[in-house]
Amino acid sequence: MDERVQVLVSGRVQGVGFRYFAAHVARDLGVRGIVRNTSEGVEAVAEGARPSLDQFVDAMRRGPHSAEVTDVTTAWSDAKGAFAGFSIEP
Repeated sequence: MDERVQVLVSGRVQGVGFRYFAAHVARDLGVRGIVRNTSEGVEAVAEGARPSLDQFVDAMRRGPHSAEVTDVTTAWSDAKGAFAGFSIEP
C-alpha cells in the first residue's frame, strides 16, 4: 500500500537547485508528487512505496551540494492517489 509524506526542508535551500534535485531523486525512485518553494523553505509532497519514500526523505536531508539543510520535518499519511508523476511548482 502506498503512503504519502509531506516534507518541509529549511536552511539555504532556495536558489540552489533544490527543487530540481528533489524532482530528479523522486523520478529515479518512482515517487509521485510535487515540490515547491514556500516562505519557510522547500516543501515536497510525495506518494509511493514506503522504502522509496524513506530514500526520498534521506535525499531531502542531504540536498544538492550547494544547499545547507538545517531542518527537515515530515508528516506521514495514507496516499491519496493525487499525482500522476512528479512536478516542480514555483
